Amino acid sequence: MMAYAQALRRSAGSGISRWLRRLLLIVFGLVVVLPVGVVLLFRVMPPPFTPLMAERFFADGPVTKHWVPLSAISPNLVRAVIASEDSKFCSHHGFDWDAIDRAIEKDAAGDRLHGGSTISQQTAKNLFLLPDRTWTRKGIEAGFTVLLEAMWPKRRILEAYLNVAEWGPQRFGADAAARAEFGKAASALSVSEAARLATVLPDPRRYHAGKPGPYVARQSQVVAARMAIVRRDHLDGCIYNSA
Repeated sequence: MMAYAQALRRSAGSGISRWLRRLLLIVFGLVVVLPVGVVLLFRVMPPPFTPLMAERFFADGPVTKHWVPLSAISPNLVRAVIASEDSKFCSHHGFDWDAIDRAIEKDAAGDRLHGGSTISQQTAKNLFLLPDRTWTRKGIEAGFTVLLEAMWPKRRILEAYLNVAEWGPQRFGADAAARAEFGKAASALSVSEAARLATVLPDPRRYHAGKPGPYVARQSQVVAARMAIVRRDHLDGCIYNSA
């Protein structure tokens, strides 16, 4: 009888161990293998949609998007977003710690996160997450940022950023934005047009690049001046091999 009871206990223990191993394998697959696989896949192919595109589609109807290679996007827009969003893009490894510290200090009182995100972080968010302002989302975003920086060249990160960013109601990507706002391809954007598109990026459903109000008109001039600095100081050197 005692031998039978011991056998039952060993059998139960073995069953629990197998269940735990399976659970750990599932967790490992979801937390590590799946994200790595998706990041590797999107390195070589455009994502068919993003969570925000899906949300906009179900809430408001069809979205406009048109993926184009970085070579089909004006260098003016590349320099504009570097100037406006992340001047250290070519030199950091995904995170601008000084900007993060400043953002945390500013947001400590309200416990809400504003600013401090690099282009790499924004690309991770735009590709894989919804833009809710929570610490959980920021943590997941950080994980995807590390993967992007480890597995993608900077050119691919910026290409994805420019192609999946929301640039107006139901409108995603630089080419869709350029055609809607200025009636031209993204490759033909002038300095002032690129500066205005970069200016509206933080709130593209409120501001308009094609018909700028006082804020966009004023701030885009600041961005245009910074674009000259980006070019002069080769802050776009990871995108264009500056002499």
